[in-house]
Amino acid sequence: MSRRKDNKGRVLRTGESQRKDLIYQYRYTDALGNRKCIYASDLKTLREKEDELQRSLEDGLDYAGGEITVYELLQRYLSLKCGVRYNTKVGYGFVMNIVQKEPFGARKIRDIKVSDAQRWMIKLQKEGKGYSTLTSIRGVVKPAFQMAYNEEVVRRNPFDFKLTDVVVNDSQKRISLTEKQQKVWMNFIREDKSYTKYYDEFVVLLGTGMRVSEFCGLTLQDLDFQNRRIRVDHQLVRERGGKYYVEKTKTECGCRFIPMTEEVFQSLQNLLANRKRLKNEVIIDGYSGFLLLDKNDHPKVALHIENEMRWAMKKYRKLYPDAPLPHITPHVFRHTFCTNMANAGMDIKALQYVMGHSDASITLNVYTHASYDHAAEQMAKLVDFPGSSDRQERKMSG
Repeated sequence: MSRRKDNKGRVLRTGESQRKDLIYQYRYTDALGNRKCIYASDLKTLREKEDELQRSLEDGLDYAGGEITVYELLQRYLSLKCGVRYNTKVGYGFVMNIVQKEPFGARKIRDIKVSDAQRWMIKLQKEGKGYSTLTSIRGVVKPAFQMAYNEEVVRRNPFDFKLTDVVVNDSQKRISLTEKQQKVWMNFIREDKSYTKYYDEFVVLLGTGMRVSEFCGLTLQDLDFQNRRIRVDHQLVRERGGKYYVEKTKTECGCRFIPMTEEVFQSLQNLLANRKRLKNEVIIDGYSGFLLLDKNDHPKVALHIENEMRWAMKKYRKLYPDAPLPHITPHVFRHTFCTNMANAGMDIKALQYVMGHSDASITLNVYTHASYDHAAEQMAKLVDFPGSSDRQERKMSG
């Protein structure tokens, strides 16, 4: 049987042909049984397209049959996540590194049962992985398997279970500084010769509840001193490689105005007065005139302020070992601000707006920390129980 040849006498493979206009084509059947063609002006290019097509078809067939591994499933799922934030990409990479090293990641997805997924979570926690890490892993693996389930590749999602039914939530609760702790820390910063230069930064963070990346993203145009408010509609981020970029706030609800208290107003004025005058302002994604600058005249980022607090905390603990404070970070300031406002009686919807939360339940359940003293004070106002009036009178006379 003679083989089909092109106009140069070269033998063509099965499915290949050359049309009268000398264009090469390859006919094939896709996974749904439909006949299709690919074209090229020369045989070499056509065969490169054939090889790529074959790899794609094999991958599709393996996926459809549940033959790919857990790690390959995650690769497939994440390849569809376009336009995600830098920090989200970093989180995906963190999860993929863990899964790649795990024997579980090499197993075929069709073989994974719910009990297998649960046992893997238990194994990871026994090996030292924290609850937050397990949450991050499950946050990628569960939707990846859900994709496979929706496409009828697996019979059910093996990660569709409540995590706390399987592993212990050993994550540390978010802390909020007490009024006394706030005074001790801020007085230390204000009086210390080395760290007093950061006092105004800390006042603004503690007095506004801004995310530290939002604070670093503030430009001079965002400060409305006449109406005493701060516009927050973006945040500044720096990648590990050193590249700066501006991105939207964490949620759409993150775009907001924050009122300036008198203390915040004065600290912002101080920061502005002490800011170095630059001949050429740095421009990042169209933004310029950043309020906070580092020693190299570049905008400060979250790591700068986190380090300021860490170094100051180290010195405080050395000087005052008998008066310990919780570990203080910019996010602790955010929790503290939210708690202070809630304890002061701020309406929850108004507080949700100021915090930039997408849901009031986050404001209620995650960030506010009630205290006994505040609870007792509120009960004294609402309920007439023995001794309540006496305490109120003593408080007023004192």
